Amino acid sequence: MDTPYRCPNCKTNRSRFNLIQQVPQSVKMDPHSGVIIHEYASSELEPFHLPYKGPEYKVQCAACGLIEEELTFIKFGEQPI
Repeated sequence: MDTPYRCPNCKTNRSRFNLIQQVPQSVKMDPHSGVIIHEYASSELEPFHLPYKGPEYKVQCAACGLIEEELTFIKFGEQPI
């Protein structure tokens, strides 16, 4: 996170961003009602329940609202203006 960002959508914002933490919650739901039947700890997942492997957080441009993975903003921030 110690690298410059730039929004690939509005192309001007280099300073105002929202960091959105992704906190996965592994659950088993009733297929008919949608009620959570069981909440799993990461160490007790069932064989057919894959653990979350997405990014720890995403970045939102506070100027235009675009939400993407951090790498998108980093790569665009590396390009000269």
